[in-house]
Amino acid sequence: MNTVQPIRDKAKIQQVKDELLKTGVRNYMMFVIGINTGLRVSDLLRLKVSDVKNKPHILIREKKTGKAKRFLINSSLRVAINTYISDMALVDDDYLFASQKGINKPLTRVQAYNILNNVAKKCGLQEIGTHTMRKTFGYWHYKQYKDVAILQDIFNHSSPSITLRYIGITDDIKDKTIENFYL
Repeated sequence: MNTVQPIRDKAKIQQVKDELLKTGVRNYMMFVIGINTGLRVSDLLRLKVSDVKNKPHILIREKKTGKAKRFLINSSLRVAINTYISDMALVDDDYLFASQKGINKPLTRVQAYNILNNVAKKCGLQEIGTHTMRKTFGYWHYKQYKDVAILQDIFNHSSPSITLRYIGITDDIKDKTIENFYL
């Protein structure tokens, strides 16, 4: 499995959003919710309208760990979700990111990967995958708050060093030291 990276440039994040919107509002919203919640793609794709409609928090049981997870839907994200739900006329039992194949089936991880990867290529990004959304959330959360302990808890990681490596901060630090090193 290839390692994927967070998107470290806010202009690139906007470019990805713009390109995704051209492919459909579902794809755009998958990315927006992904980069604003840090949910694993396996949990993101299983979200139903009832998980977010008129709710202050997303409450799920993580597929990977089996642990309960509670995540705030901030006001900006709530507006985007409410607009998406009302524009799409989705009902409570509908998946937020429904596949076009079958009746009320969620988008698959492979479909999500293909959507993100195709747009990433158009935007000149490499090392992009479904985990990029989660890593992008973590990267920018850390850049804003510099609180690795909170992020470690959000991600359910066992140590701060794992969290920093996961979001690419360790790579950034290493790159910077090598960039300025010359004998």
